[in-house]
Amino acid sequence: MKASPFDVMAYAKRWKRKVHRNPESNKVEFISGQFKPKNPYNFNTVVQEFVGANSDVFKVTTEDTIQVMKEEMTPLGDYVIRTQQFFRGVPVYGSTQVLNLNQKGVVTAWSGGIVSELNKQENLNKAKNLSQQAAIQKAEHDLGFIPEYYIPPAVELVIYMKEEIAHYAYHVNLNFLNPQPGNWDYFIDANDGTILNKVNRIHQVQVARNMVDSNQIGFGIGVHGDKKQVNTVFSNSYYYLQDNTRGKGIYTYDAKNSNRLPGTLWRNADNQFTAKYDGPAVDAHYYAGVVYDYYKNKFNRNSYDGAGAPIKSTVHYGKSYTNAFWNSYQMVYGDGDGSTYPFSGALDVVGHELTHAVTEKTANLIYENESGALNEAMSDIFGTLIEYYNNQNPDWEIGEDLSFNRQGFRSLADPTKYGDPDHYSKRYRGSNQNYLVHTNSGIINKAAYLISEGGTHYGVTVNGIGKEKLGNIFYRALTQYLTESATFSQMRAAALQAATDLYGAASAEVISVGKAFDAVGVNSIDLS
Repeated sequence: MKASPFDVMAYAKRWKRKVHRNPESNKVEFISGQFKPKNPYNFNTVVQEFVGANSDVFKVTTEDTIQVMKEEMTPLGDYVIRTQQFFRGVPVYGSTQVLNLNQKGVVTAWSGGIVSELNKQENLNKAKNLSQQAAIQKAEHDLGFIPEYYIPPAVELVIYMKEEIAHYAYHVNLNFLNPQPGNWDYFIDANDGTILNKVNRIHQVQVARNMVDSNQIGFGIGVHGDKKQVNTVFSNSYYYLQDNTRGKGIYTYDAKNSNRLPGTLWRNADNQFTAKYDGPAVDAHYYAGVVYDYYKNKFNRNSYDGAGAPIKSTVHYGKSYTNAFWNSYQMVYGDGDGSTYPFSGALDVVGHELTHAVTEKTANLIYENESGALNEAMSDIFGTLIEYYNNQNPDWEIGEDLSFNRQGFRSLADPTKYGDPDHYSKRYRGSNQNYLVHTNSGIINKAAYLISEGGTHYGVTVNGIGKEKLGNIFYRALTQYLTESATFSQMRAAALQAATDLYGAASAEVISVGKAFDAVGVNSIDLS
């Protein structure tokens, strides 16, 4: 789709818009209003028309294209249209957008910015001297070892923005398990081989076998000694931890303290999973079902991808491995080093990690800077809401069930309890991406807590609207409005728009959302 010029004044007469700019960068991140396209049934045309109608803020050229990448209909009958910016046919990394089109064929919101005036970037006139294979070798050399790959290295030419300067770069992904788990994104300058950036996007806490012989219900004892029913399959004299009642199945595997994935599908001969060694598998299997049920029952989402994707979990991973992670394909849980319980023994941790999968399939928030902190916050928030949904000793702490003394590692009610900021003015501003994503998430966590429970924070009083509405608003913001490079300011605009969609523009819910973001110091510049 080529961006083309439009008569902006003529379009302005047809609709009223509100433009939201980030107060830090002054960049446009969100536009809301009631825009009626000429042909609402052709999504490419709708996008072209909308971008043209806002050419005064987007400033695209004839060398830019905004291409429709994905479209889906929501349960309410609206369309969510996700787009990607290309320049001279090359994708601009992180420059994704989402347009919302309602049942009446009216565009109600656009979220995400567009990188403007790329035609003036001198670097984009330089030759691409580096080969794809050389880029992979550069990344491997920087790692310091040739890893044992989980999947083969992937490489794509992109335009990468670093400190407002554009580079043709190879985006190299290295996904491996040995000598330790990694899912590294490297950005290698295609002209001179410079490493522009590198990010490990494996989501940590700090094709499946299809048997249809006979569905069964087994019995197990979890990590904490609690009794659980587990869905199993009986085949060839064994009962397997395979649940065929949810989506395309839930499968639980045993790595047997190796680094091999997925391992062996868990089985026994009597359908009684009561040994101590069984505990992590019982919890991983059962809690994956709870997370599936939460998203299905609350939002009609069929597994993390919305299309019933199999949920695979592997327990007893590695030796004394003190973490859990989602590697873009499955869940992996370590046993800990004896100072914690096995990592599948905490429902909020399982919910946290599987929410990373939901995020990856929707907004795909880039795992660095503010978008990475939003990624972590979404997982904390929905991990907590899932714990309340299950209603077994729920609280606003993350990971307390892994600790022998019930000491968590993050708190949504009081992020400062574990050294995280509770206000934008106190955010971490350094370059350590682990801190940027895990520490600054406390700001959005606190806003979510205030939306649900209410309270006075930094002199701002928020009336709580409850966990149900918090979940509704944040899920809609995540799946319909947030984009890959979303900022906290964009999250504010997205949450306000989601609350407006669900409860009305003048509703108490909208007021509470706005007050909560005020309370944590997250604002935007709104221009009509």
